[in-house]
Amino acid sequence: MKTYVLNGVNLGRLGTRQTDIYGLTDYASLAEMCIKTGAELGLDVEVKQTDDEHELVVWLHRAADEGAAVVLNAGAWSHYSIALRDACAMLNAPLIEVHLSNIYAREEFRHHSVISGVASGVICGLGVDGYRLALLHLSSR
Repeated sequence: MKTYVLNGVNLGRLGTRQTDIYGLTDYASLAEMCIKTGAELGLDVEVKQTDDEHELVVWLHRAADEGAAVVLNAGAWSHYSIALRDACAMLNAPLIEVHLSNIYAREEFRHHSVISGVASGVICGLGVDGYRLALLHLSSR
């Protein structure tokens, strides 16, 4: 199954940005882990990251057109981007929303995600293991 692991704003700074919250794993290691895990589970995984909201919307449209599953960590856009939510609502395959940190244990504005309402499932607070769990879930479908 074609599966996109899409990462939004600031995720490219993993390993250096607020390591007490987001951990020490850098983005390249996260991408490598997702590709390796996906291969072990029989998934064709493509990992992407952008700080450009438009680009992320284009990738979501492509996933919708292909009928591909998506693991999405939209970062801060999760909390306010109606454009991303609308693009996610077009998906025909499962969407798993992932957050490295527990958004409910953080600032009040992070407690709500506009993406969650159209996601098949949400994983938060488990660090990079959340991506593994999302891929495992998708492989069992």
